[in-house]
Amino acid sequence: MLVNMRDLLADARVGGYAVGSFSVANMEMVLGVLQAAEELRAPVILQIAEVRLRQSPLELIGPLMVAAARQASVPVAVHFDHGKTEQKIGQALELGFTSVMFDGSHLPLDENIAETCRIIEMARPYGAAVEAEIGCVGGSEDGSEEIAMHCTDPADAVRFEQETGVDALAIAIGNAHGNYKATPKLRFDILAQVAEDTHTPLVLHGGTGISPEDFRRCAQTGIQKINIATATFDSVEQTVEELRKLGIECEPIRVDDYTGKKMTFFHDPDGLPLELHE
Repeated sequence: MLVNMRDLLADARVGGYAVGSFSVANMEMVLGVLQAAEELRAPVILQIAEVRLRQSPLELIGPLMVAAARQASVPVAVHFDHGKTEQKIGQALELGFTSVMFDGSHLPLDENIAETCRIIEMARPYGAAVEAEIGCVGGSEDGSEEIAMHCTDPADAVRFEQETGVDALAIAIGNAHGNYKATPKLRFDILAQVAEDTHTPLVLHGGTGISPEDFRRCAQTGIQKINIATATFDSVEQTVEELRKLGIECEPIRVDDYTGKKMTFFHDPDGLPLELHE
């Protein structure tokens, strides 16, 4: 069932757990996330970040995500992650996303607050939740940039909450997007202070590579939403490699005569076509 992220995170706060928010890029990934959630009877969040729309256009992937959430037997929120532009955030709202994120973490705090308030006003008529971010989570959502890590100042979190009333707040506690180059050392002291000083559900980005023990500690210390992106994309790559080792082959990339696009054809060991990928 399609639900508002605000409600999911409120339940998580009361229950002392965190909801997984998984980045998707196609139908198979959407269905995989929902199948796992239904097997576990767990609420879940489907998300896609603005930076990934070149490969997965929002007008195509968005309706698919919303429709799949409506048909699920567990609560599912549909979230637009790391929104950078009002145009795309507005498009996600029009498509029925139940939450959107404005990522102003690169801005001065005053400007981040002002821009977040604008997005909250934009989302209000749709009843959608809004997530924001302060501090600077390292890396980048698609791995294209090396953004320096800067932990959140608890005093900034208090001010941000008071001046925006945002529904969810992503904070930086030593976490980073992408694959970690070393075992992450999360600043649980900062997390505990922010959780004590604020009432807003807190979000952990850069979940790939964090240990199960640290996940549990985060949930117990105040995190209500955990983002996973790199691990899902790594899983796709690993599965393709496993299929290759089993003897499932692909033809070299060739240009389709009709569309002019480069296509790769996958075959099973008997030579029958399996899938067609651009």
